[in-house]
Amino acid sequence: MGNIYEEIMDEIQSRIEDRRLQPGKKLPSVRSFAKELNCSINTIVKAYSELEKAHQIYSVPKSGYFLVGSDAPRKTQPLIIDFSSAGPDKSKMPYQDYQHCMNQAIELYKEEMFQYSEPLGLTSLRRQLSKQLQDLQVFAPPERICVVSGSQQALDLLVSLPFPNQKEEICVEQPTHFSFIDSITSRGMKAVGIEMSQNGIDLDYLEKVFKERSIKFFYTVSRFQNPTGYSYTNQEKRKIVELAQKFDVYIIEDDYMGDLDTKRKADPMFTYDPSGRVIYTKSFSKVLLPGLRLGLAVLPEALLKNFTKAKFAADVHTPVLTQGALEIYLSSGMYKAHIHKLRRQYKRKGTVLKQAYLEHLPDGTSFTGGESGFYSTIELPGRMKAMQLAEHLKKKNVLVQDATNMYLPAYRKNNRIRLSVSQVEDRKIPIGVRKIGDGIRELAQSYI
Repeated sequence: MGNIYEEIMDEIQSRIEDRRLQPGKKLPSVRSFAKELNCSINTIVKAYSELEKAHQIYSVPKSGYFLVGSDAPRKTQPLIIDFSSAGPDKSKMPYQDYQHCMNQAIELYKEEMFQYSEPLGLTSLRRQLSKQLQDLQVFAPPERICVVSGSQQALDLLVSLPFPNQKEEICVEQPTHFSFIDSITSRGMKAVGIEMSQNGIDLDYLEKVFKERSIKFFYTVSRFQNPTGYSYTNQEKRKIVELAQKFDVYIIEDDYMGDLDTKRKADPMFTYDPSGRVIYTKSFSKVLLPGLRLGLAVLPEALLKNFTKAKFAADVHTPVLTQGALEIYLSSGMYKAHIHKLRRQYKRKGTVLKQAYLEHLPDGTSFTGGESGFYSTIELPGRMKAMQLAEHLKKKNVLVQDATNMYLPAYRKNNRIRLSVSQVEDRKIPIGVRKIGDGIRELAQSYI
């Protein structure tokens, strides 16, 4: 479970939304609210204090707490359940902690900000990242770690770099996220797709592709895949690495959400070949602040020179200030504490989502990633199109993502929607999924 005071804040927010608590009116006293919700007085005090910091409530000495705002009548807003926004939960982002780190970084790195820095990142940050990655079973020296402007920058540069195996084609899971599809198609690269289902990929087919095609690298999101939410087992990861070794194929392992994996015995593919066959990339966007655009890549020595040139050509170097703040945030232990909290939160969301799927989705549909607190997909029955369902649900104030453009053109399917529950309150997830299930049944009638 998350912190109890956060649950109290959610309860107050819920009462504000349904107008049980009204602007300008007094909130329940600390003592009576603690009794009603069966928690300690200190928990209520903490919740009220946080809401006061957020300027949602204010205190009047000897009178209590009041809800900010006018009590003038207002138009009731419809309840919109947004499964299409895929960023992290805004209410759980560590703005104040990171602001503190930014201020410290300004003091610490003020000299460096007046001159150009190393293309591959601050040496001190790369050392810190080398230590940090050990928690994920990624053991890499600082010299092989490159700091990038979001892991997407690393992926985009690697797509067009020549690789030591001198091969041309890219193998990629289908579907995969928009930005990687754009990196491939905008450069006119040759690509081979491999279908990602609720059971993962067909490893026999992957072997056939590696054997018969000139595959430069296989791009894979090894945990909480976007959009399916699928995570490979350790056995699958080991087998994929063995195939790559056998047929001289590189792997780009995008482990952008590895920190959120609650399976502590789950290893990244990098663990099975740390020599450089597996290029490991990681982002801090989904677990920290997306606007920071910070990520890393662990590169083989054979690629370092060309990657450094390409990185320098792209942006000279990632901004020193954000690098310095990340270093302080990691070394202080704040990041570890933040991740621990997020893991619990997203695991809970995944549990709620899977239960809702099992209860509300009609026969003929299938889903992937039901246990992921971030991404999942629903495959629609019969001839139903994702675009039609997305439009139909929009009228019911439920937003979902049509996943059609998450496929390479030659592999395109138009019957899959993506959901992200990262920004949806737990209590709203079953309501939204029930509306999706009803929407699928309603649309199915038009195909009869």
